[in-house]
Amino acid sequence: MIPRFEGKVVIVTGAGTGIGAATARRFNAEGAIVVLNGRRESKLAEVGAALGNDRFMIRPGDVSIAEDVENLVGDVIGRLGKIDVLVNSAGAGGAGDFMTMPVQGWRHSFAVNVDGIFNTARAALPYLIESGGSIINVSSLCGIGADRGLSFYNASKAAVSNLTRSLALEFASKRVRINAVCPTTTLTDMTTPVFEQYPELLARLLTRIPMGRAAQPEEVASVIAFLASEDASFVNGVNLPVDGGVNASSGQAAFI
Repeated sequence: MIPRFEGKVVIVTGAGTGIGAATARRFNAEGAIVVLNGRRESKLAEVGAALGNDRFMIRPGDVSIAEDVENLVGDVIGRLGKIDVLVNSAGAGGAGDFMTMPVQGWRHSFAVNVDGIFNTARAALPYLIESGGSIINVSSLCGIGADRGLSFYNASKAAVSNLTRSLALEFASKRVRINAVCPTTTLTDMTTPVFEQYPELLARLLTRIPMGRAAQPEEVASVIAFLASEDASFVNGVNLPVDGGVNASSGQAAFI
């Protein structure tokens, strides 16, 4: 593997599990110094220990809390002196009936999925401007469309997708590229137990994916790494589906 990120400093939020952990591994394998951020220090430590080298920092914190994010960025700059890439992978799910889901679920979805990106972008952008770096947000297909029963999640991820576009327009002239990935059903630490308990749910979801399977976290991580690399030097403001072809469909019935 060509070390496209040799000497680069990459912050990954939500790095303890799932797409975030896979992304941390990918950047580290390509030579980056990876800053692992998440709420559970034990999970971050597991990811760090498995990297097999010392090119990582563990900085626990909650992205929905501005002070935590400011401390994270301050620690990174104090120790490493720069930030080249910010990957916003921390996220919150939630499913249910719109009329009965608790309002706290709405607040939590926006606190993590939207406020988290607001906080990290505000704190990191001055340093990304210096380095000519990039931000990759983990949105969702629910950020460019909608699924029934996911109203809170749909709304928060739509905000992520349009915030990505807005920031891309604003900071392009300052040499910072900002993009997002929009995965479909992905087999992560969070989703796998649900699918094991409700296999009919996974089967129903897979019928909508032309490739006939769910994504692996590593497949999303590879697209994130592409967007952060010089291979994507003229890609900006994109919400890129990583979905096995779901977004190619009109949603109507198949005729063959």
